[in-house]
Parts: sequence; C-alpha cells; structure tokens
Amino acid sequence: MTAANHQFNTRYIISISFISALGGYLFGFDFAVISGALPFLKEQFGLNEYWEGFTTGCLALGAIAGCLVAGWVTEKYGRRPGLLTAASLFTFSSIAMAMAPSRDIFIIARFFAGVGVGMASMLSPLYIAEIAPAHIRGRMVAINQLTIVIGILITNLVNYSLRNNGTDAWRWMFGLGAVPSTLFILGVLWLPESPRWLMQAGRQVKAQKILKKIGGEIYAKESLSSISKNISAVTKVKYSVVFEKAVLPAVLIGIGLAVFQQLCGINVVFNYTAVLFESIGFSKDDQLLQTVFIGGINLVFTLLAILLVDKIGRKPLMLAGAGGLAILYIIISVLLGTKSASVSWFLLAAIGLYATSLAPVTWVLISEIFPNKIRIAATAVAVLCLWAAYFILTFTFPILYSRLQDKTFYIYAGICLIGLLFIWLKVKETKGKTLEEMEGFFTGH
Repeated sequence: MTAANHQFNTRYIISISFISALGGYLFGFDFAVISGALPFLKEQFGLNEYWEGFTTGCLALGAIAGCLVAGWVTEKYGRRPGLLTAASLFTFSSIAMAMAPSRDIFIIARFFAGVGVGMASMLSPLYIAEIAPAHIRGRMVAINQLTIVIGILITNLVNYSLRNNGTDAWRWMFGLGAVPSTLFILGVLWLPESPRWLMQAGRQVKAQKILKKIGGEIYAKESLSSISKNISAVTKVKYSVVFEKAVLPAVLIGIGLAVFQQLCGINVVFNYTAVLFESIGFSKDDQLLQTVFIGGINLVFTLLAILLVDKIGRKPLMLAGAGGLAILYIIISVLLGTKSASVSWFLLAAIGLYATSLAPVTWVLISEIFPNKIRIAATAVAVLCLWAAYFILTFTFPILYSRLQDKTFYIYAGICLIGLLFIWLKVKETKGKTLEEMEGFFTGH
C-alpha cells in the first residue's frame, strides 16, 4: 500500500506518537538528572568511585527488570496498560528519590525509576511503530528519541538553575520529575490501544475503528488484511522463541545494535560531564553549564535526525555515527591529556553526531526488524541487553577514568570501529517498508 492512496489523519498520528513518547521524556529525565545531582550526592552520601558508578548505573539494573515486566504486561493486557504502569513508577520513584534519607534508600528508589525507564524504553517506540503508517514510521519512532533529548535538556536547565540552592538542591532535582510523570499518566489514559495487539486479542472491530481513524476506510481494510496474514495467535510472551534458528539472525542483529549504542561510550559524556570537566579545571558552575550546552546540541541534532531518517535511510546514518565517533574520541583523548579547554567543542561534536545517528536510529531499527510473532519477546531481549551494556559502561567509567584518565576514550574508539564493521556487514536498509513486508528480511530460511 502506498501513502498516496490514503487520507492520513496526520494530526492524530503525531498526537498519539508524542503522548506515547512522553515515556521518552521521563527516560531522559532519569538519565540526565544524575549528572547535575552527582556532585551533591557525592558530598551527601560520601560516594567513592565504585559507589559513584553503582549509583549511576543502578538505573540500568532496574531497566533490565522493567524490560522483562513490560514484555509480560503488554502482551497479556495491552500496550496501553504497560505505558500506564511505567508512568506510575516514574511518579513514585521521583518522590522517593527526593525524600531518600540514606544512600541505600536512594539507590532502591533509583532502581524503581529504572524499572519505569526500562518499560518506557521498550514500549514507547514499539507502540509508535505499530500505530504509524510505513511512510512516516521512522520519523514517528524518532519522536521518542526527540522527547528523550528534550527531557535531558530541560533537566539540565533545571539542575543548573538549582545549583545554588544549598546542599539539598539535589532533592528538588529529583522531586520535580513527579510533574511530567503525572502528565504522562493523564496522556496515556487518552491513547488508543495498538491495532496489532487488538487483532492478536481477537478484537478486530475495535482495531478497524482505530485504523480507520488513522488512515481511512481503505487503509483500515488493507492494514487488517496485512496484519491478519502475519500475526501470531499466541498471546503469551515466550522468550524461548527468540532463539529459534529461523529468527535468530534478526535477534542477534537487534542485540548487537542495542549493545553497541551503549558501549560506544557517548553516555559517559552525558552522565559524567562533571567528572570530565573537573579533570581539566572547570568549576562546579561551569560543569553544570556544560550539561546545558550538551543538552542543547543533543536536541538540535535529534531534530536533524528526524528529518533524515526516512530520506537518507537507517544504514548510512549508523555508519556515519560509528566511524565519526571513532575519530572524535581519538581527538578527545589527546585534548583531555593536555587539559585543553577546547575539548568541549569536540565533546559537543560527538554528542551532535551521536544524536543524528546511533541514538535515534538504533531505536527505529529495533522497533522494525523483528518478525511480528516474536516482536515483543525479541524487543524485550534487545532492550534488556541495551540496559545491561549501559550498566557496564556507567559502572566501569569512574574506575577506568581514575586509572587510565584520557586514555579511556581509546577503548571507546576501538569499540566504535568494531561497531562500524558490524553495521556494514549485517544491517540492511529498512526505510519505507511495512512491518509485514520485512517478515523474513533479517531472518534465516
């Protein structure tokens, strides 16, 4: 089916995508808030390099649990209840972190924030991919990345504005997360259920009604026919199916992309901005100001990615990101070694390149490449691996940096070269194809 044959309700599609993607905003909040709060937390709880890494990385441990919970909840009860559960966890954890009386209570609360992040990181792009028509799916899924970076930027601005509010400034940094999470709850209550899930649950009439609202009568009829041919009748998530020979190639590619997006190293710039800039002599105020610049660059280049992902395609952007980061990391390592303030320009360039390529496009590909019958289970496994890689990255960085200093970035440059080779050999272009057309595209036969 082609876009020209249908009258799409673009405003409705964008509204659905943005509300679903508010999960990405809260993902961005919990991801970024630690960067501004970490100098305060180190003083409050006396964190050494190991506890600094664990306090930052425990979000990922919760996210791993969130991926597993999301797969079960969303397959049994629907995509919408899964998003609602994530939104509720965001609200609870924001308040709990703000009120935490000790390091251990704070870490437990941050773990539960991670559960919400894990659920949202899996469900928001999955839901958008199932709702959006093929010709704009890449842009709509990339909205999830846009809301993540908006969350990062606004959180960095709030952190910077609270920097002089005394030793308890960090409590306000975390507590204010309850505001957008409450708005997310209200938004999810308005969302329609995924037509693909409704078809899987045997509720064809409701699915048809939603598809008709999205693209009209003919689009609804064609979509129902296409979904019916490919959808699995089994409603229970079975993680064992992702290891079947026929689908394993697609699953391994998804896992490889997810792990590379994290181990490429860019998130140490987001989470440990203060550590990096403290090492070259920046004051605490200047460290927090750098987080604002990083958030702004991240937002601008994510907007660029949304314009490019359905024009240039997925694979060229991924290749440019992997190769470009390898080069930038080598320059960054040299400049950090000489304690040059100009390293900030190259760190910002690395953020911009990542925001245009690996950050949004990885989520787009993960939402696209798995066959319908294993999409939930395979997406959960891939995103689980992504969060495991994030934990490894954020936990090990303070330890590595205390020993290797600037040479740490040579490790990330090497990982980027391996990622470049992986993308070149294994990833195929998916732009413009429906989810049903991609059945068998990445799988074995």
